Amino acid sequence: MKLEGLRVVDLSLFLPGPFLTQIMADHGAEVIKIEPPGEGEPGRHIGLGEDGNSVFYRNTHRGKKSVCINLKHPAGRELVLDLCDRADVVIEAFRPGVVDRLGVGPGVVRSRNPKVVYCSIAAFGQTGPYRDLPAHDLATEALGGVVSLNLGQDGEPTLPHVPVADISASLFAFGGIMMALYRRQQTQQGDYLDMSMHDAVLACTPNVTGPVFVDKQAPVVKQQRSLGGAAFYNIYRTADGRHIVLGAQEIKFVRNLLTALDRPDFITLCEQGPGAHQQPLIDFLRTTFLTRTRDEWEAWFRGKDIGFAVVKDLREAFDDPQAEARQMRLLDAQGREHIGLAVKFIDEPGRANFSLAGKGEHNDMILRELGYDETAIRALYAAGTLES
Repeated sequence: MKLEGLRVVDLSLFLPGPFLTQIMADHGAEVIKIEPPGEGEPGRHIGLGEDGNSVFYRNTHRGKKSVCINLKHPAGRELVLDLCDRADVVIEAFRPGVVDRLGVGPGVVRSRNPKVVYCSIAAFGQTGPYRDLPAHDLATEALGGVVSLNLGQDGEPTLPHVPVADISASLFAFGGIMMALYRRQQTQQGDYLDMSMHDAVLACTPNVTGPVFVDKQAPVVKQQRSLGGAAFYNIYRTADGRHIVLGAQEIKFVRNLLTALDRPDFITLCEQGPGAHQQPLIDFLRTTFLTRTRDEWEAWFRGKDIGFAVVKDLREAFDDPQAEARQMRLLDAQGREHIGLAVKFIDEPGRANFSLAGKGEHNDMILRELGYDETAIRALYAAGTLES
């Protein structure tokens, strides 16, 4: 696999860091997760689970090794530094300044291991006036303007149902780490990545920043091309209370549908672009789509060249033949379901390792690799530096 031979030390918790290192583990990297004493990784306990592991945990920590170290103990700090000395990548997602206070910050780690790529993921990064504010995904989306774009039918902001800040920061960080590792081949030097979830949110808005940068004002959400101002990029209710979407605005698709519905007179509204002038067409389509069930419309659209899709719930989505064909729902030997790998290579494809480490399961193995003998390991347990 592409990342075989790469060693990653993961100090992060919850979603942004673990999601990032899960991608790396699925493609062959050795990921050593450092868990805190007590409850360990919080994701172990979030949401529904099976056989003692939450689904959240198994889709962010499969195939990783777990070492449970008390970083507040001097000996724990030295253990982590020993691991970082042998690492290619180090990930942390504490609030700014925490890793420095713990003695495992980028300055110390990089001085000992100049080839390491050290990545910090924080809500607002390591600089700026919001640097020290406590925040998770929702707060960074709110301050980044995305919540204001996510309006319900009542026109009020509603909760984003996908963790845009967490996931986009993870993916930006993944790309940055790969760039740094590529550059390291030429320079033999690592680097430090200062990743901000807030930055990532702002970077995800190129489709709606026209009025922001040209008119110097916020977009009128319901008039934007991809936010409700276009009849052919919209959600419609069907007769059975389900929904369909039109998801392509190219004029050829407009002509195909409106001709089939015997309303070619509406085509000119779409030729003028998105905006309030399209409301009569939106109203017509809302009325029209209420005349059949979701499945009836799916059958009606079949074979027509129109950007159309039914709105599936998440269970239907994972049962979908497209997801099946692309192996986005995987089954382990016990029949438990897992999210598949989104990064697909023809050569050296990734592979999900369904093993899930117990908290501190690999303590002894990793410490022996670092040169600790049994007496030293037992002493670390007795002192509370290690926990399983």
